[in-house]
Amino acid sequence: MQNIFDLSGETAVVVGGTGALGSAIARALADAGARVAVLGRNSENGDNVVASITAAGGTAIFQKGDAFDKSSLEAARDSIETIFGRATILVNGAGGNRPDATLPPGASFFDLPLNAWNGVFDLNLVGGALLPSQVWGEGMVEGRYGSILNIASLAGMTALSRVVAYGAAKAAVLNLTQFLAREWAPANVRVNALSPGFFPAEQNKKLLFREDGTYSDRAGQIIAHTPMKRFGEADELGGAAVYLCSRAASFVTGHNLVVDGGFSSMTI
Repeated sequence: MQNIFDLSGETAVVVGGTGALGSAIARALADAGARVAVLGRNSENGDNVVASITAAGGTAIFQKGDAFDKSSLEAARDSIETIFGRATILVNGAGGNRPDATLPPGASFFDLPLNAWNGVFDLNLVGGALLPSQVWGEGMVEGRYGSILNIASLAGMTALSRVVAYGAAKAAVLNLTQFLAREWAPANVRVNALSPGFFPAEQNKKLLFREDGTYSDRAGQIIAHTPMKRFGEADELGGAAVYLCSRAASFVTGHNLVVDGGFSSMTI
């Protein structure tokens, strides 16, 4: 049974692998035996992620690349293929929110700037799923084998207050996931999504914590609505990611796996 989760012989590209959640997924894929290419714009963070993987006995490289620039992604793909061979796993982990796209308490939706809305969609949909899927998905379809994992969000499943642009963008990621799953299933390329609940990271720290480190009012409401009564930890996404990218999920495509401590099970 353990062997169906083994990723030995697979080459995984983790776009956005320098961030808190992306790096945790990169480490989990490496622990499962994959050769991992961590792709991002911050070389220092990328080198640190690779160092943590290799220190644990895994195989990884850092590849600098811009998820919003298709030519940059194509150059990164070619470089990775030279070292590791064609990618068989793609994790689209680039994404996030913008302060100017987050409505302050009491603010009106009518005041949301269009450029902020567009920026969040570019970050999460265009760079966060569309362009990398075009660049690496083509080789998977030609090779008739592969697995793509899009990092969506609980916010894409339910309308959370204040983060309307982010939620709408992640909902679009979920729709794109289902479209690609249907399109590429005949080529044996699976496309799934992973939707984290509330995981503290740099992008949401100011929403969840006060300057003294205590929970904000919003964080308190989230914890009260979460049956497990805590936030998630980045490493807790690893098992779900390995499952969706492995042979254990060989008949799973177009699926959205939610990792939220039970938040979405609460109706009141």
